[in-house]
Amino acid sequence: MTAMSDAPSHIEAMRAAIPLSKQEQYLRLHCVNIYVRDQERSLRFYLDQLGFNLAFDARLQSGERWVAVSPPDGTAILSLIVPRPSSQEHKLIGRATQVVFVAEDVAAKFREWSKRGVRFHSAPKLKRIKYDRQKAVQTSTGGPMLLGQQAPIWGEVIARFRDVDGNSFSLVSFDEVTQAVEAQRRALIEKVEAERRSAQELEIAKEVQARLFPQKLPSATTLEYCGTCLQARQVGGDYYDFLDLGEGRLGLVLGDIAGKGIAAALLMANLQANLRSQCSIALDQPQQFLRAVNQLFYENTSDGAFATLFFAEYDSGLGRLRYASCGHLPALLMRVGGEMERLGATGTPLGLFKKWDCDVCERQLSPGDTLAIYTDGVTESFDEARQEFGEQRLVEVLMRHREKSPRGLLEAIVEEVKRHSPYEQHDDITVIVARCLEKQEARLFSVS
Repeated sequence: MTAMSDAPSHIEAMRAAIPLSKQEQYLRLHCVNIYVRDQERSLRFYLDQLGFNLAFDARLQSGERWVAVSPPDGTAILSLIVPRPSSQEHKLIGRATQVVFVAEDVAAKFREWSKRGVRFHSAPKLKRIKYDRQKAVQTSTGGPMLLGQQAPIWGEVIARFRDVDGNSFSLVSFDEVTQAVEAQRRALIEKVEAERRSAQELEIAKEVQARLFPQKLPSATTLEYCGTCLQARQVGGDYYDFLDLGEGRLGLVLGDIAGKGIAAALLMANLQANLRSQCSIALDQPQQFLRAVNQLFYENTSDGAFATLFFAEYDSGLGRLRYASCGHLPALLMRVGGEMERLGATGTPLGLFKKWDCDVCERQLSPGDTLAIYTDGVTESFDEARQEFGEQRLVEVLMRHREKSPRGLLEAIVEEVKRHSPYEQHDDITVIVARCLEKQEARLFSVS
């Protein structure tokens, strides 16, 4: 809906009504004043006979009633104003408004409105409008005038009608332009709806994935442990878990799926299912357990999909840690005396090879020894100068906060990483911290 002085300006106005990008400043036609004698009577005409929507009906501080209606697409509103009898605006009641409504099918709208009692001057007519674009267009620099290109002939179907006060309006259809604008409008609606569905599906995926992380923590009589995963997106590919392996043994699992977003989240769910379905054999045969997990992951994923994994089995009675690092970053074992050990890779990542194997190594833990397992979202977080947080900074954090509980250590790691890289998070940050304790001291909890 707009006032029309000539065909080209009307066409450009309709094109301008379609937003081109989210980066552009928002601008649209808001309100056109229509002067009427009785707001309530006019309101019933626009709502009941034209099928418009009520946009506003409120009392202003002055006591005046503000009533406005909008056509079904809601791109603009008509404000129904009762002017003072002695005002210039009062003289405009019952005259041509210069307001033009564009319809896809003028004939159909004519029939619909006529049945509702809308008064038309005449039946719709086909009017040929010929113009060219050889009109002067001032350049943005204020320089010489430029000439445009020759434009085609447009076919316009036009009908004029009046409201209950005799205000007249035009109802028109520009064949090609209307189709183009409508196609853009529908494409925009489809895009918005697709984005809405995508956001809704992501939210559901986020909730589902959150349930894949540990919900109940197995007891460990000589181990205090916790873990967290801070995802860079709504869903991610990092994974940590705590598995009850039976006979006082606990499995600590931390994995990093190649990729990000939904694809990585699906692979993460696949890996979690494989690990939990096979963990019954991990107690006595950790290598066979990991071979089975690799085989399932290889068979159930596409070519090129892989995951790095750190798996550790802790025996609460013996204080023994057996581990396998499958292409993963070295875990850090901080001894109670201050020495730092790097538990490096013992095999290649999961999912790359059908025939796959790894070694299992062993460490004896003493009360006070602390294990930190992490993903590259920690060490590869970078600052303004593109300097990574790195393993050395992580070691320094562990040493500096060594007196804290595992939970305090985990929070200190996350805080230091965020301080180093305070901007948008680019990768999931996942950490497990576990400390060997005397039997009577053992506690456990998780940080989410």
